[in-house]
Amino acid sequence: MSATPSSANYAKDIWQKDKDHFTHPWQVFDSFEQEGSMIMEHAGGAYLTDIEGNRYLDGIGGLWCTNIGQGREEMADAVADQIKKLAYASPFVDITTAPAAELASQLADFAPGDLNHVMFSCGGSTAIDSAYRLIQYYQNCRGKHDKKHIIARDSSYHGSTYISMSIGGKKGDHPPEFDYKRDTIHHISNPNYYRAQGYDTEEQFLNFLVDELEQKILEFGADKVAAFFAEPILGAGGVIVPPKGYHQRTHEVCQKYDVLYVSDEVVTAFGRLGHWFASEDVFGIIPDIITCAKGLSSGYLPIGATIYSDKIHSVISEQGKGRCFTNGFTYSGHPVCCAAALKNIEIMQRENIFANAVKVGDYFGQQLQTLTDLPIVGEVRGYRLMQCVEFVSNKETKEMFPEEMDIGKVVSDIADKKGFLVRPIVHLNVMSPPLIITSEEVDFAVATLRESIIEAAEQIGCS
Repeated sequence: MSATPSSANYAKDIWQKDKDHFTHPWQVFDSFEQEGSMIMEHAGGAYLTDIEGNRYLDGIGGLWCTNIGQGREEMADAVADQIKKLAYASPFVDITTAPAAELASQLADFAPGDLNHVMFSCGGSTAIDSAYRLIQYYQNCRGKHDKKHIIARDSSYHGSTYISMSIGGKKGDHPPEFDYKRDTIHHISNPNYYRAQGYDTEEQFLNFLVDELEQKILEFGADKVAAFFAEPILGAGGVIVPPKGYHQRTHEVCQKYDVLYVSDEVVTAFGRLGHWFASEDVFGIIPDIITCAKGLSSGYLPIGATIYSDKIHSVISEQGKGRCFTNGFTYSGHPVCCAAALKNIEIMQRENIFANAVKVGDYFGQQLQTLTDLPIVGEVRGYRLMQCVEFVSNKETKEMFPEEMDIGKVVSDIADKKGFLVRPIVHLNVMSPPLIITSEEVDFAVATLRESIIEAAEQIGCS
């Protein structure tokens, strides 16, 4: 008798096939060989159900992405309708589709300032990759062939292609077995005041950060520095909200030295902070380039976008030069993915989902702050539906637990069993739930996380 999707044999078969053949992103080989994967089978709203029937509140939001929640039939219908009508047409050179054109127009409307031009890609990493290539192309078109150096931040995350990972500054994502571009990519300090040393005030730390960026530009020469890459809030690097005024002041430095400002909004765009984009509405800047993905389709289909300014476009598209912009992908502006993004945007607007993200997001942050009384909680930080709990072995000295303990995973494993998914990153638990989360679900999440942290502290002898 063959195994069926509801049988224990089926679950075991899928677990084994996955372990034997699927190399996962960020797979930890030794532990994966022993434990394999948790197999998810169903989803609805803010919840996931695994193959054994266990239900979880998804505090991770897929991976910062399931903004409107899962299981929406109208999303499935929009995708199916587009597949029936036109599944694919080449986007190269001079062919387009209505969904691609409509989505590009909407993104230009939502983006701040004169960011009116859109390159589509398959996700955040390729959106960053396209931004990098666009910067090279732009500087070469200007005759500034030496202006190629890139500045980013320690602990930043910008993707997993060769260039996007090189731009990223997370040390844990730079194992020695991989190579990275290092000659023209440089990193300055993580804007994390909690971990800053030697500054009496946050303003002093801010002054240091701004001066550090300026000095780094001057170190190589303004004629050699092409761009500064910055997440409005550092995501996978620990949900770091920079000091107030950071983006405005670093933007001013970039303008002073003719350095392009790239705002990596792969996580922060499409409502996570309560706006289409956070660059201007939350942080008061109009960057030269914005990258986005994730919430653009709420994870229903893979799509990313690189949105850039009229200023850049007027240079690269100068008439009479015979230029060809040889960047893009087979699936750039894929009509089915664009149709999913358009329906996703329609739902966000119709249901006023951003208002919920603001109201419940603020409540989420307030309730998570109640965890700071626990002995191993060093800091709770974030903004709206981007939140993080940092664990420490000593609250006064902020000393971390040994990395091999993986305290974030200890806590998340306990929370899993209680029906709440959080993302462990060594000494952190990171949360980015769907934007449709309710205050009642926040109460469950915070209460469950409290219980899990207390149990973890007892387990490691720190209660």
